[in-house]
This record gives sequence, C-alpha cells and structure tokens, in this order.
Amino acid sequence: MSILLLVILSAKAQENEDSVIYELKPITVSEAYMADDSAPIPYQNLNMNALEVRNTGQEPSFLLSETPSMTVYSDAGSYQGYSYIRLRGIDQTRINMTLDGVPLNEPEDQGVYFSNYPDFLNSVSKVQIQRGVGTTKNGIASFAGSLQFNSPRLFDDSSSTSFGLGYGSFQSYRAYAEHKSRKRNKSLYLRGSWLNSDGYKHRSANSSKSVFYGAGIYNKKNKFKLIGFAGNQQNELAWLGVSQSKIDEDPRANANTQENDEFTQSLTQLQHEYLLNDRMTISSSIYYNYLEGNYDFDLNNYLGMPSTSEMLNYAFQSHFIGGFSNVNFKTNKVEWTAGIHLNTYSREHIGSDNTAGRLYKNTGYKPEQSAFAKMSYALWDELTLFADIQYRHTSFDYEGSVPFDKMDWSFVNPKGGVTYRPQENMDIYFSVGKTGREPTRNDLFGGWDDLQADDSGAPLLSISDPEYVVDYELGIRINRKDASLAINLYHMDFDNEIVLNGQFGPNGLVLNSNVDKSTRQGIEANFVCNAVRTLTFETNLSLNRSEIEQQSENFDPILTPAVIINQDVSYTRKHFETGIGLRYQSSSYIDFANENEIDDYLLVNWRASYKFKRVTLSAFINNVTDIIYYNNGYVDFDGTNKYFVQAPRNYYGMITYSF
Repeated sequence: MSILLLVILSAKAQENEDSVIYELKPITVSEAYMADDSAPIPYQNLNMNALEVRNTGQEPSFLLSETPSMTVYSDAGSYQGYSYIRLRGIDQTRINMTLDGVPLNEPEDQGVYFSNYPDFLNSVSKVQIQRGVGTTKNGIASFAGSLQFNSPRLFDDSSSTSFGLGYGSFQSYRAYAEHKSRKRNKSLYLRGSWLNSDGYKHRSANSSKSVFYGAGIYNKKNKFKLIGFAGNQQNELAWLGVSQSKIDEDPRANANTQENDEFTQSLTQLQHEYLLNDRMTISSSIYYNYLEGNYDFDLNNYLGMPSTSEMLNYAFQSHFIGGFSNVNFKTNKVEWTAGIHLNTYSREHIGSDNTAGRLYKNTGYKPEQSAFAKMSYALWDELTLFADIQYRHTSFDYEGSVPFDKMDWSFVNPKGGVTYRPQENMDIYFSVGKTGREPTRNDLFGGWDDLQADDSGAPLLSISDPEYVVDYELGIRINRKDASLAINLYHMDFDNEIVLNGQFGPNGLVLNSNVDKSTRQGIEANFVCNAVRTLTFETNLSLNRSEIEQQSENFDPILTPAVIINQDVSYTRKHFETGIGLRYQSSSYIDFANENEIDDYLLVNWRASYKFKRVTLSAFINNVTDIIYYNNGYVDFDGTNKYFVQAPRNYYGMITYSF
C-alpha cells in the first residue's frame, strides 16, 4: 500500500513540477528529536567519515563504545553476532533507539538486536547520542540516553555505486554492494550485505544478510521518502558465561551446547514533509516492523546437568505498526515543535520441546500513545531558554492459559534548561528532566515466557511498578576550527529503579528487582584536536560514581566501571590514513555483594587505509598486545563466577571499489 501511495504521489508531483529543478535539501522527519548547540543537554554527533573508516560490518555496539560512558561486550567474543551496550552502567533496554524517529526497541522486552539487520551502520547518514533523559523521543523511555540514526540522504547525495569485500580472523568476511542515484526530483538508494563469522568461541558462528533501500521524490512543497531494511541472521549461541577454570583450559570454550537461533526482521517507513510556509513545516511518518524467529534452550545444560537429546525452543512473531506527526515553527528567536505518536504492537510466543511438541502459546499486546511539545526561546543573543514536556501512555495485555487484567502506565515527562553563550563557539548549559519507565514483560513475569499462576489461579507477577529518574546535567561546549571540547557533569536520582539482582529466570534471562534509592553521577568529556594538519587526537573520558541504597545498606551497581578512557590518534597524508585506538576500562563488580569483579584492561587497536583512484585498501589489527580480558560477567546460581572472554589479537582486511 505504501509503495502504491508513493507511486501515485510521484506521478502527481511530476505532473505539477515536471519542468522545474529545485534546491535539494535533506528530509527533516527526525529533526524534531535531534539536539543542537542551543539544547541544554549532553549530545554527540558522530563523525561519519571517521566511522566509515572504522566500519567493517561489525556490530554497531563496538563503534558506539568509543564514546563517553559506553561499555560493550559480545557473546561470541568477536565483532559479529550478538553484542550489548550499557550507558552510564545502564543496560540497553533503557536506551531509546530510533531510525528517522521510528522506534527500534521492541516494546515488550524494550531491547534492540542489531544482529537481526547486520551492516546497519553502512546505510546510516547520521548518528546522534544523547546521554541522560535528553529531548523527547518516540518509543521507550530515554532512561540512560538515546541513539538516533538517520537513513541515507536521498536529496543531497550524488549518484554512485560501490562494492566492498573484507576478510579476517575466525573466518570472518563481509561482502556488500551499494547504489545511489538521483535524477531531477527523484532519488533511489539500495544496499545489500552478506556477513559471516565462525566467532572466537567454539561453535559461535554467525551467518547473516541484509538489505537497505530508499526512494524519494519532492517538489516545492512536499517531500516523500520510502525507506526500509530487512535482515536475516543465524547464530550458534554463546550467551552463557564461562568459568575461569574452563577458560584456563581453553580460552575459546563455549558453555552453550548445540543451541541455535534464526531471526528475520524488516522495517518499512513512509515519510512526508510539507512546507506550509517559510516558518512552518509539518512532518509525518507511518511504519511497520515485522519480526519472526526462534532460539533453542538446553535446560539441562543451563542447570548444570548432563545434556540429553531434549531441547526447548522459544519462537516469536511480532507486528509493530505506528505513525507520528510533528509540526515545527521557527523564527529568529523562537523554535516550537509539537507532535503525536501512536502505535500498536503484538507478539506471539510459542514454547515447544523437540520430543513433547508444543508446550504453550500466548500473545502479548502493548500499544502506546504519546504527545509532546518543546520550545526554545532566545531571551537575548547570549541566553536561550528551553522547555520540553511529553505525555506517554502505554498498556500491556495478555492472552494465554492464565487470566490477566490489562495493565496501564501513564507518564508525564517534563524537561527544562538554559544555554548561555558568553562568546562565539562556546555554550554553557544546565538542564533538569524527569522521565518514567514501565517494566519489561520479563520483569512482569519473573523470567517466565509463559505466565505462571498461584494455587488460586491468579497470575504470578513479579515487578509491576514503574521506575523514575530525575536527571541533572551541567556542561560546556567549545567548538573551534582546529579543536573542540565538551565537558559534562551529571547527577541521576532514581526512584524505584529496576536493577539486576544477580538471579536468573527459568528461560536463562537475568532477573531484576526494584531498589529503594539509587544515584549515578559522573563527569564525561570529549576532546578533539586537529591543530596539526596531518594529525588528529580524540579523547573520550568518563568518570562514574554510582550507589544503590537497599534496606539501609549501600553498594555499587554491577557492570559500572568508575573510569573509561578512549584515546584515538590518527595520521592522514594525501591518500593514506593510519590510526591507533586505545581503550582503558577500570574494574567493575559483577555481584550485588561487591565481592566479585572483572579486572581492568587496556585494549590497543590499529588501522590503516590507502585510497588509490577508485579503490580503497584497509587493514585492521585488533587487540594488538594480545591481552586476555573480560568486559562482562556474573555470579551463577551455584556461586561460580562466569566470564565473557573477548578475542585475542585478530586481523581484518578490506577492499572497496567506488565509481
């Protein structure tokens, strides 16, 4: 239907404007949620040229972890397959992620799995990271922060075609082809990728493929854009941590058995921008996100017993349909934006056993409605006031073998702040914001995929109360021709925070609990200097001090390192570029008692590239010093420490051809 609509609109636009060529400008559907220098919040626009140099098709988590307060780990120990990020020590189910304003987080579990649509960053034109509650977004709460991705630019890029081929350690390879074309008032984009890796751990292979497409048409008043992606991935699973004794015997040991998964996911979005006049724009979008897949679960192995031929399987199918519309009004002193967002979501869950057959079937429903308005007002040339308020309502309903009463949550999320510009290229800001977040389905059901009942037949629910945070941000940004500096201080005060409790549910997923009081505070800094024409220095620094108070006892949250430093030095001369990246991450606890931890580590990566006419050759050496390091772990229910070891020294080479 959306393609048919685009064709009709295309024909009409051509009929009216066939003889006129207009200035090309990027579509602004997602700009309502982006931050700029007048916004009193910490944000970072990633350097897309630098990102392109580093991108080998690896999970986006690894590239994003080079920014302040971000940590990462992977199941397989290598750069493909499942990987996970934490921001300020908070897991990714509390990080809002969008593509052109479309929510990427699955509403039920609130997670994002880039493995389902690999090579995603290869088709992204802009990445903005907002830390803290930030500005209003569509979808789940921006509890720790947000990641906003923009689709390919269709209206300002010239036509081109490129091919890429890469190969590296652990039989890892990527092949892709990309084509962009633009003719008069029409644009087309298409990219296809194929990736594979055996993984560092034994039996942790990943095989995946994806496509990303886009088409656009515009005239004087209207811009239409159809974008989407589809991906399929197959993994040999490695999501269980490994004991130190097994790692000592074989660093590549995999605690999982013959468990596999396969998922297919696709997203289609139709965007429309209407220029009402030179001050007002109306942007709208409709989208459909489809997911289908399943994964195996060896329950005996998980419980520490010998594996048998019996294997559980969890299968899912979800439909995520929604739309949003924003109006933007802008003058020299005032910018005002308001919008609404509506969606509906359903996910079918089927549990089965390879010997007993189907065990259960249930369906979860989670629609959402939200509305927001935000305004920035330049009181003077040097002082800008900012206000942002959102109303968000969501509910959860369930159809299964246990009776269930629909649950509702409503949130009013206010934000406000001020930005002071004492001189050109310098901004000092302060903001305070509050947001609330509902528990995930896994939190509600206590780790069960099929809701359980007590002796009276009533549903057994674990966590049902929402969590809240009040976020204070104070910072300075300085942008000059040859250097930039951003320093931010934050204090996050939580109420009823949902945190890891060190326990695991019957499906192997980690469990959470509410805590009485918790705080997170720290300093984040980003410094970039290219005063010497051929050299660029970039430093990202994070200092964190967090505390949880529960039953009059204080302790540090798990997986929250106090110090993270990313240092990158690159040298560029004519067609040659080389760089060294260093990452230091201090130790962090893996249990509530603060008795067990993963050690600190210093990781060194090297890269180089050379461009000759239309060909670019690239080489990478990761973990140059060949250290053994862990960046995630937990204490198992039998009291044993389990770790996720990451790959030792490994290599990757790539060639691209563009014309």
